[in-house]
Amino acid sequence: MIFADKLIRLRKKSGMSQEELAEKMNVSRQSVSKWEGAQSVPDLEKILQLGNLFGVTTDYLLKDEVEDEEYSKGDYSEKERKISLEQANEFLSLRKKAAPRIALATFMCILSVIPLLVLGGLSEYGKVSISENFAGGIGMIILLIIVAAAVGIFIHTDYQSEAYKFLERETFEAEYGVIGMVREQQKAFRDKYVMSNIIGTCLCILSVAVLFVGAVFDDDFLSVIMLGAMLFIAGIGVYFFTAAGVRWASMQKLLKEGDYTDEHKSRSKMNGAIAGIYWSVVVAVYLAWLFLEKNPLNGGSSSWVSGSRSWVVFPVAGVLFAAVAGLVHLLSNKKNDRNG
Repeated sequence: MIFADKLIRLRKKSGMSQEELAEKMNVSRQSVSKWEGAQSVPDLEKILQLGNLFGVTTDYLLKDEVEDEEYSKGDYSEKERKISLEQANEFLSLRKKAAPRIALATFMCILSVIPLLVLGGLSEYGKVSISENFAGGIGMIILLIIVAAAVGIFIHTDYQSEAYKFLERETFEAEYGVIGMVREQQKAFRDKYVMSNIIGTCLCILSVAVLFVGAVFDDDFLSVIMLGAMLFIAGIGVYFFTAAGVRWASMQKLLKEGDYTDEHKSRSKMNGAIAGIYWSVVVAVYLAWLFLEKNPLNGGSSSWVSGSRSWVVFPVAGVLFAAVAGLVHLLSNKKNDRNG
C-alpha cells in the first residue's frame, strides 16, 4: 500500500476532511490533495508531523510493504482518549438539555441583587417604614437564597456531564464519523447561534437606556427601580448569550476549535489559577473598602445598603482582568516561541 492510500485511510478513520488535515499540518488543501493523489510526497518534517498526528510510525507511512498500521511507541491510541459517535451524540444531547438550565441559573445570579436594591431604595427614600439595615438584611437573605438555588442548578448540570470533562482538559481522538456529524449539527445551529447573540447584544445595550428614565424625571427612587429594570433586561440578554453559547461550546469541544484546541488546553490550568488568585484579591479589596467606608468607628454610615462607592471595584477589575489575561497570553506565546 502506497503512502497516498495510507494517508487517505488514516484521515478518514480520524473523521477529518482534507481542509481540516491541511489546517492541522499548516499547509494548503491543495497540498493534501496532491499527497493523497500520489502527485507529491511531503518532506521528512511533515512525515514526522503526520506520524505524531495519527500516532503511527514513519516506517508504516513510508514503506509500501507495511500494510497494517504500526502505532508509535507510547501508542497513540493509549495516550489519547477516544470518543465514539455514540458518545459524541450523548454529550451534545446532554449539553443541549443543560443549556437553558445554565442560562436560567446565570439569569438568577444577575437577578438576585434586584431585591436588595429595591428594598434599600424603599427604606432610604421613605416609601416604607423599615430601617435601612433591616431592608439590607432581608435583601441579603433573598439574594443568598436565589444564588444558592442557581449554584444548585450549576452543580446538577455539571454533574450530569461529568463523564465528558476530559474534553475540556485532555487531548482526545474522535473516531470515524464524529467530526462530520458535529459539523452538520454546527451548521444547522449556526443561524440560531448568531441570532441569539444579536438579541443578547441588543438587549444588553438597550438595558442601559432605562437608567435615563430616572434622570429625566429627576426621581432618586425611580432611578433605583430603573437600575433594577436594567439588570433584569441585561439578564435576559445574558440568558440568550449563555443558552446559545453552551451548545456552541459543546460542538467546539468535540471539534477542538476556539478555546478548546490542544494548545489552549495546555494553558488552561495556568489561566485558571491566575484568574482564581486575581478575583480573590478583587473580592478582598472590595470587602476591605466596604468595611472601612461603612465602619462607624471611622465615621462611616452604619448602613450597608446605600451610599457606597465600593461597587466600582468590580467594573474596574473586569476591565483590568482583560488586560491581565492579554498580558499572560502574550508572555505565554513568547515563551512558546523561545522553546520552539
